[in-house]
This record gives sequence, C-alpha cells and structure tokens, in this order.
Amino acid sequence: MTPADMVLGPRGLRFRGRVFPCAIGSGGLTGDKREGDGATPRGVHRIVGMLYRPDRMARPTDWAVPIRPGDLWSDDPRDEEYNLMIRAPHPWSHEALRRPDPLYDLVLLTDWNWPRAERGRGSAIFVHAWRRPGYPTAGCVALDPRHLRWIAPRIGYATRLIVG
Repeated sequence: MTPADMVLGPRGLRFRGRVFPCAIGSGGLTGDKREGDGATPRGVHRIVGMLYRPDRMARPTDWAVPIRPGDLWSDDPRDEEYNLMIRAPHPWSHEALRRPDPLYDLVLLTDWNWPRAERGRGSAIFVHAWRRPGYPTAGCVALDPRHLRWIAPRIGYATRLIVG
C-alpha cells in the first residue's frame, strides 16, 4: 500500500490521511464476484478512468471524461461489448450513465474485469456517490458526494482501490 491508495476497511475508505464513510454492495465483500450478486470484489483495483456530468459540475481533473446523453455501460454477459462504455440505442442489458439522480454525477472507474471482460464475472465496479449513508450498492463503493468531489482531483496515476 502507498499513500496514494484508497483502502476500504471496517471504518470506511482511507485516502490521503482521511477516513470517509462509505457503502458497499448489498452482497458484502467477495473473492468470487459474479454478475448480479450485489457483492463488492476483494482485491487491488486500479483507477482507470473518471466520468463526470458537465451539466452538473466543473471538470474535476484534466483527464475526466464527460458523460453525454446516450452514454451507457453494458452489463449483459452475452453482449460483445460486455463491461464497456457504449452508446444508446443498445439492444443488450445496460445501465444508463447519465442518470436523473446524482449517483453518477462523478464516477471513478476501476479495472475490475476490464478491459478484457470474462463473461459473467461481473461488470464494472465504480466509486460513485451514495443514495444515502449506509445504503448498499449493487457492488460498487459509494461515498458522500462531497467526499467524492474532494477525492477526485487528488487521484493520481498510481491510485488503487484496495478492498480487503
């Protein structure tokens, strides 16, 4: 571990000397992640991207990519573009990235099952805003939006999400 890492522990997400309360998947932590299990996968996950809503916030870093209308994420293991960002319309199961609620206003992408996805091993694990404190996710790590906005510009090339 390095000071640049985000480390998920029993007290929350530790990063840059601070500990932030967070929520994880409704299925708890797992070493055997599967699509739809609601679990957050254990392991060391690199941060490989950042998405943001330009209509709701300023660009948090120079490498953040705007979420446009029609941006989706494929979560269907049968799809050739499984676990990739795609565009609408899309015939397979997917998740809209441009949501009416603020959950995906700012998203950190991890390298979980990416870029060459193993079918059924689980689609993207994001770090995103929570619905409310303690409310579980579908497997992602969720934070208070203010904390996520504090973290985003402090992430570097070497930042990893470590889930124990």
